[in-house]
Amino acid sequence: MQLAIEEPSARGTQSSVAPSDVTLKTSEELSNIISQFVLSDGWMDRVRLNSEQRWYERLHHNSEYDIWVISWMPGQSTGFHDHGESSVAFIVTTGVLEEHRPNEQSLAIHLGQPRSFNPAYAHDVRNTSGAPAVSIHAYSPPLSEMNEYELAGSRLVPRERASERAEKLKEQKHARKGEPVNHIRARTIDQVLSAARSRLRRLPPDEACEAVTEAEAILIDIRPEGQRAIEGSIPGALIVERNVLEWRLDPAFSSRLPIATHDIQVIVFCSEGYTSSLAAAALQYIGLWRATDLVGGFNAWRAMGLPIEPTSFYPSQY
Repeated sequence: MQLAIEEPSARGTQSSVAPSDVTLKTSEELSNIISQFVLSDGWMDRVRLNSEQRWYERLHHNSEYDIWVISWMPGQSTGFHDHGESSVAFIVTTGVLEEHRPNEQSLAIHLGQPRSFNPAYAHDVRNTSGAPAVSIHAYSPPLSEMNEYELAGSRLVPRERASERAEKLKEQKHARKGEPVNHIRARTIDQVLSAARSRLRRLPPDEACEAVTEAEAILIDIRPEGQRAIEGSIPGALIVERNVLEWRLDPAFSSRLPIATHDIQVIVFCSEGYTSSLAAAALQYIGLWRATDLVGGFNAWRAMGLPIEPTSFYPSQY
């Protein structure tokens, strides 16, 4: 099967509602399509790596399906999402990826093992290895929307922000029409927070307490001294204030803490669970792929009646 790789000037987008005379592909058919596509020439030369976020590009498009290539640096992930009305299949061509679903064991996806899904299937795909990965994805009808979710405990909660790939589709549509595109997109803090939380499996206080007790997770208190003195502390929590957090936990930094490894499970908390989400996402960016935060922060922990130490002065440990 020969599939032409689309040149950049021809890229565009169409509605996910297919014309009546178009026969859409099933997820199994998409698996066959990508398995053959990876054997074609030329697409690997298009792959780029981006240390800040996943890189992706659409390589083929017709009325029935489209094909994308995605590269993943260590620690990069999709966040929990579905693909709207599209059936999906993808295959790893370089490296290894990991799929996460609520209440299910994570699944390692190795080279040449197609994964296929029906519409509305929600998951999070991550590169938890120490090396880059590349994958090929196909969607039928062509991808036009992605619904994104936050994981609250064991439950997926829809997010309102449009997906980054959907935004890129809009940019391509404007470019095709010769319309100006604003490449500097200001985001509100709510949007930044939502994007950060899309990377996390946030833990409510009872689950965080269980993780510390049974799975050797480490609670990290990032509150400033003034807040700790007023509110109190959680026994055993490591105090690393926000302004030095990445430097103390980056496994590659010379002044890192002895506990700093890419596989460590850290649960960051602040007073109410907002700053901690941004901090945990920042730790994931530097490779701590299991980093997350405490839903509701210290106040939620205290309200649930979990152990606390009385208010007093606790200087930063690091």
